[in-house]
Amino acid sequence: MLRLSKKSEYALMAVKYIALQNGKTCVTAKEIAQSYNIPYELVCKVLQRLTKNNVVTSFQGAKGGYRLSKLPSDIFLIEILSAVEPDYKITNCMKQNSSEEDCQHFNCCKIRNPLIKIQNEIDNFNSTSFKSSGTGRVVKSND
Repeated sequence: MLRLSKKSEYALMAVKYIALQNGKTCVTAKEIAQSYNIPYELVCKVLQRLTKNNVVTSFQGAKGGYRLSKLPSDIFLIEILSAVEPDYKITNCMKQNSSEEDCQHFNCCKIRNPLIKIQNEIDNFNSTSFKSSGTGRVVKSND
């Protein structure tokens, strides 16, 4: 079963929380951490990566915090995930320029081709945009 890393989970949670604020106010890392009961330090690190990759924008000062850099419907899942997991793949052999050094079964693997198809499906799914719906959850834009 494919599992997301904690960094990816926290990034998705942070973006969702910020999106649900509808750009009304800046959101702090502390607010996100308390809302989801997740470690503040990890939220800070995730928000730094999201800022560096232009998913969110940070604002300094007493009323500072974070806002989405663009509309939720214009943010793609892949942007969020690749901000914190730059080379996400389901196995090491799916990474670009992988070789026998990554897996001893690289040249004789019986499941590599099916895994490539699965990776392609994941990549296609991650290329869909998300938006904040009135139900308080982040959903695919065509839902």
